[in-house]
Amino acid sequence: MDLFNVYKRWNIEPVRGCGSTLWDAQGQEYLDLYGGHAVISIGHCHPHYVEAISKQIAKLGFYSNAVQNSLQDTLAQKLGRISEYPDYHLFLCNSGAEANENALKLASFHTGRSKVLAFGGAFHGRTGGAVSVTDNPKIRAPFNATEKVTFVPLGDLEAVEKELCTKDYAAVIIEGIQGVAGIVLPSDAFLKDLRALCNKTGTLLIADEIQSGCGRTGRFFAHQHAGVKADLVTMAKGLAGGIPIGAVLIGPAIQASYGLLGTTFGGNHIACAAAIAVLEVIEQEKLVDHAAKLGAWFQEQLQGDPALVEYRGRGLMIGLEIKPEYVGLRDRLLQEKHIFTGASGERVIRLLPALNLPEEGAQKFVEAWKDLTK
Repeated sequence: MDLFNVYKRWNIEPVRGCGSTLWDAQGQEYLDLYGGHAVISIGHCHPHYVEAISKQIAKLGFYSNAVQNSLQDTLAQKLGRISEYPDYHLFLCNSGAEANENALKLASFHTGRSKVLAFGGAFHGRTGGAVSVTDNPKIRAPFNATEKVTFVPLGDLEAVEKELCTKDYAAVIIEGIQGVAGIVLPSDAFLKDLRALCNKTGTLLIADEIQSGCGRTGRFFAHQHAGVKADLVTMAKGLAGGIPIGAVLIGPAIQASYGLLGTTFGGNHIACAAAIAVLEVIEQEKLVDHAAKLGAWFQEQLQGDPALVEYRGRGLMIGLEIKPEYVGLRDRLLQEKHIFTGASGERVIRLLPALNLPEEGAQKFVEAWKDLTK
């Protein structure tokens, strides 16, 4: 048996990591500014993280949600405080797509409505409900297509108001920053007006912070830059630093009942220990502030660069839209400078590094960029 060939992969196998550095099987060193797609939030093999997981797995690796698990309570309290959502409830699952599935379900149960409003360019996951609110026909199979979902252009308040005024919509789902679309930001003004329209029409606002959460943008959640609160917030990726986890922060007005949601592996002991350790490092090392400051430095160094059409992003969630003549720059960064980056198509290079990326790592990237684009 061989693998189902759905991934485009570089012919590189990382076998060891430390902080923002990776080494492959041949001993070649790389600077990691991709973070496994925004997952490695506190760097590879952080000592506190390794110790927390090692201690937990030596005691108990797993038991189901049929019993008490005090690690879940610890995680809920810590996450509520650091995220500034202390009065919300927490449901733990296994992935970002699963978090969005459960948020959509909760919104429909709570409102008694069946429709969802989503935005052009959106990416919310690859499972049934999540892909239905994802604006990508290449991954939305006929099975996923539904008249229950309407897409409108991001930022088009008039189109949003036209739909929501029907009061048919259970929820609006929006990314704090659109990642797959190429680091596209909804404006603060649009988010404030969207929040007001949701309040007016009884529609729940779901903030998808799966890629943009955990302090990546210089606030714990990207939507907090606009000074708004969502009714439901979804998380995954960087929350447990590589151990699979998903989370839904659920507003106090939304009621729970036994059997409403469920999961076998969600909130397991290892995932909770990992997430607690990640949050502890983020807080102790002041990584949200570091992401804001280093992101501002990147913007100062690169905004207006001759190779760029546009610099987009906040904090350490950065999109660099390059001019057509620089297509292939991402491959050159990897092959010639040994720097991992992300991408959105051929024209947007994404930087999603660990939140504790050292300043010398950022400087190394900028020097490599300027050398390859001169």
